[in-house]
Amino acid sequence: MVKLNRIYTRTGDDGTTGLGDGARRLKTDARVVAMGSVDEANAALGVARLFAEGAVDALLAQVQNDLFDLGADLAVPDDGQPKSWTPLRLDERRVEVLERAIDQYNSEIPPLSSFILPAGSPLSAHLHLARTIARRAERDCVALTQVADEVVSAPVTTYLNRLSDLLFVLARHANDQGRADVLWVPGKV
Repeated sequence: MVKLNRIYTRTGDDGTTGLGDGARRLKTDARVVAMGSVDEANAALGVARLFAEGAVDALLAQVQNDLFDLGADLAVPDDGQPKSWTPLRLDERRVEVLERAIDQYNSEIPPLSSFILPAGSPLSAHLHLARTIARRAERDCVALTQVADEVVSAPVTTYLNRLSDLLFVLARHANDQGRADVLWVPGKV
């Protein structure tokens, strides 16, 4: 278990941050950027949970925990070298949990007849915001895979892709099961 006694260490004052394996990287490094986007998505979910209840809140709490696991996965690059510990890797079964939740909540809302605006109830609006941040985290992780010698566990990008889908469905569900979605009206003045 992690134990933090001191919050500031001054080690990042030089523009670097430490990874889980002790390596130092610039704060602008693609891996650190991806980790930051995942953290931001998690924080946005924390705000959304202020408006969530019951099963949706429990699902979002699990997603927040998954995002910490995902961040831990990113924080210890798989460099192929043996470690004195087993790094935490995101389990592909977490993706399956998201898929089941998407199917469940999507079955309770009508099909889309138009694009929708990220609006509606407070929960819906916050879930849409978290969705867009999750999409950015996914893009940042995909960008990381394009950097030479960088490895990202396959479930990481798949999870973030499914997460944004789940948040879209939950945002619609939070708008009176899609009945209160705010529809896009092309060219409206």
